Amino acid sequence: MISVDDYRDRVAALLGTAPATALPLAAAAGLVLAEDVTATVSLPPFDNSAMDGYAVRAADVTAPVTLPVADDIPAGRVDVQPLEPGTAHRIMTGAPLPPGADAVVMVEDTDGGTETVTISAPAREGAHIRRTGEDVVEGSVALHAGTVLGHAQLGLAAAVGLAEVRVHRPLRVLVASTGTELIDAPAPLRHGQIYESNSVMLAAAIRGLGCEVDVVRSVVDDVEEFRKVIEPKLAGADLLVTSGGVSAGAYEVVKDALTGQGVEFAKVAMQPGGPQGCGRWQGVPVVTLPGNPVSVLVSFEAFLRPAILTALGHTDVSRRRVRARLTEEMPSPAGRRQYRRGVFTPSDREVTGIVGPRGGPGSHLLGAFTQANCLIVLPEDVTTAAVGEEVDVLLL
Repeated sequence: MISVDDYRDRVAALLGTAPATALPLAAAAGLVLAEDVTATVSLPPFDNSAMDGYAVRAADVTAPVTLPVADDIPAGRVDVQPLEPGTAHRIMTGAPLPPGADAVVMVEDTDGGTETVTISAPAREGAHIRRTGEDVVEGSVALHAGTVLGHAQLGLAAAVGLAEVRVHRPLRVLVASTGTELIDAPAPLRHGQIYESNSVMLAAAIRGLGCEVDVVRSVVDDVEEFRKVIEPKLAGADLLVTSGGVSAGAYEVVKDALTGQGVEFAKVAMQPGGPQGCGRWQGVPVVTLPGNPVSVLVSFEAFLRPAILTALGHTDVSRRRVRARLTEEMPSPAGRRQYRRGVFTPSDREVTGIVGPRGGPGSHLLGAFTQANCLIVLPEDVTTAAVGEEVDVLLL
């Protein structure tokens, strides 16, 4: 058997880093910058008012004082006239500061006049003025390569004058589920059949990482049919992910179809999710997962999620790991890393909190997975974890 860590490295090495492409800001949410964003303008791009009020010379304001209002400056005005000594300009938030002004008096400290204004509080030089470049300086790096583009980052890119950014291109992932027993809902089930769910889970999980996903559901256990359905779609894929057909029994269609075609199959020292395979088929990276739904989800967490995130340019690709005390005893198979669904509860009285398994170890217990908020990880050399023992927990 191969270790979990070694197999994770194999999967990650398949994908490398996605190429860079230019995308409009509206299409770049959640993606990762492939190169620095340089500001084409300063932020703010000009000295402007931080308040609705009056632009003045601080030396003219010995409160209380009444000054003539010589001009009105709304936001967006581009022909601002200089402020003459002994006068005030009414000014709105974001409007450019007139030359000669060195302070803004809040409208709340005035009578709000339009012909003349009576100011009841002294003005401090520099008060309520946003200076050019105090946030971002023109020509500086506003966003660094490797930054994940959330809403604030996209807003900053727009504010410094960009309409598009270069990002690591979303991977195009082909997801295929296999098994003659699989039926797509809502068709009626016959005895011996089950509704297909793996492709639904995988597609949702992979889309959630920022990828484009094409799905082929419920491919029957026939090698020629598998190749007939999948091969035409390989040219448009950066990655093929399959579920089912990789174990040691008969009718293992994925294993039968891809053995000798560049994909290697192995037993990974883990529970659930032992049967795995990865490699390249016709030049396309392939990751083959087991068929049981919990094995699929654990395999996604252990291998696919970190590899895909790394390929997309992310540097933080791991789930948050904490230590927690077990609320009940847990057996574990010798020589295998066990991933059990669990419920983690933070606690001020513990190192980080407490955790208990949810459902049994069976790889078919999908309902229990939906009630879990973590995976309890027991290492290969542990056969029993006692009540109160500290264990590693991956927060989902």
